[in-house]
Amino acid sequence: MTRALTLTAALLAALSTAASAVTYPLTLTDDLGRKVTIKAEPKRIVSALPSTSETLCAIGACDKLVGVDDYTDYPAQAARLPKVGGLYNPNFEAMIALKPDLVIISKYGKLEPTLTQAGIPVLAINPETYDEVFSKTLTLGKVVNREAQAKALVTTMKRDIAKVEILTKNAVRKPTAYYEIDPTPYSIGPNSFMGVLLTKAGARNIIPASMGDFPKVDPEFIVKANPQLILGVDAKTAGARPGWTSIAALKTGKTQEIPAELGNILSRPGPRLPQALRGLAKIIHPELFK
Repeated sequence: MTRALTLTAALLAALSTAASAVTYPLTLTDDLGRKVTIKAEPKRIVSALPSTSETLCAIGACDKLVGVDDYTDYPAQAARLPKVGGLYNPNFEAMIALKPDLVIISKYGKLEPTLTQAGIPVLAINPETYDEVFSKTLTLGKVVNREAQAKALVTTMKRDIAKVEILTKNAVRKPTAYYEIDPTPYSIGPNSFMGVLLTKAGARNIIPASMGDFPKVDPEFIVKANPQLILGVDAKTAGARPGWTSIAALKTGKTQEIPAELGNILSRPGPRLPQALRGLAKIIHPELFK
């Protein structure tokens, strides 16, 4: 009986895969606004973004990766692959030497002209907003012929995010918050994927949408906004800034750095979004996770 059920499940899976197989050539508009035609299912991919590497692995296409950017450190299978530089210091020779049939890049960093000139197909996929994390996951699924896996991943991610939201919805108080991603200082707008996570984690972002997704912020604005919670800066650093000792978060000791591992996950618009949200929610509302 068990064997029969196993065979049936395998058959259904095979039929499902066959029914949802992507037809190539596949033409789509990438995040550089270019019409890109992928002639056949990619088999040798170089990923120039950690979030792309993680997404490809999460949808069962890790074995298609032959090279990754310097910052890809998860999962282990991808982290062990040859490195091809970063966004602003790409190693084109290393990329070309890997003989990729597709390089998936960010819309930033200006990698496209050199790679295209070398005859290598290039696709820019660059999720920045919360919704784009899911839509770009589906796009990647289509590109690598893993549509069913991409849809399943999106469903799982949304389900796990909803579990955290149920908890934070019941928070008695939702503090106003300033989240610093760079000491220059740069922060996160409410419509960025990180800004949406901050709200879902049970905080109220002091940065208005009009400032953009990842704005450079005038320190005077932060002082005037008087957030009840400051994330991404330790108390000593924040307290040394002119006028910041008057901020409510400093007075009540609600200033906290983000642990390095969590900060790493929070910066990746990819499949670990639910994990990032849970970690952030635990910092903002530890009482909900006892």
